[in-house]
Amino acid sequence: MSERRIAVFCGANPGRGTAYVEQARLLGTEIGRRGLGLVYGGSAAGVMGAVADAALAAGAHVTGIIPEHLTRHDPLKTDVDEVHVVDTMHERKSLMYELADAFIALPGGFGTFDELFETLTWAKLGLHAKPVVLLDVHGYYRPLGALLDRSLAEGFVSGRDRGLVRLATTAVEAVDACAPVLAEPLAS
Repeated sequence: MSERRIAVFCGANPGRGTAYVEQARLLGTEIGRRGLGLVYGGSAAGVMGAVADAALAAGAHVTGIIPEHLTRHDPLKTDVDEVHVVDTMHERKSLMYELADAFIALPGGFGTFDELFETLTWAKLGLHAKPVVLLDVHGYYRPLGALLDRSLAEGFVSGRDRGLVRLATTAVEAVDACAPVLAEPLAS
């Protein structure tokens, strides 16, 4: 694979209303439009399925990574370019981190939060310098931003560490926030 890839963390549920799925489609389309690849959680359902469908339709190379135990209740998306069925959630996250050049979190639940915070922790520890962006659909991540600001104010998070996560309100802004790393030449 010779293109840059964005890992998108998001839910296998669609959320309430249509805004989350609509933004997932816009993000998938933007990823494909820019000639980037998508790495995501492998489900055909919810926000996950929407971002993958749109990325595929826009010409992106799509890689799904899902733990075997989740395939029992989450429909596996099999029409993507690559599917990796792994044994554990940790293997899923490790492979997503390895394959991705940047990370964008759409709204989701505990799994999305786990992926997001592990990615931020690894960045804090210097294990990667890849962009991490929250796509704030209808203010979904505003309370998290406030919590991070409070952590900074209370001395639990440094200013440098608070800067590890960016907030975007549109798919274009989210991908733009990743652009500096995505523009770097690939190692041969």
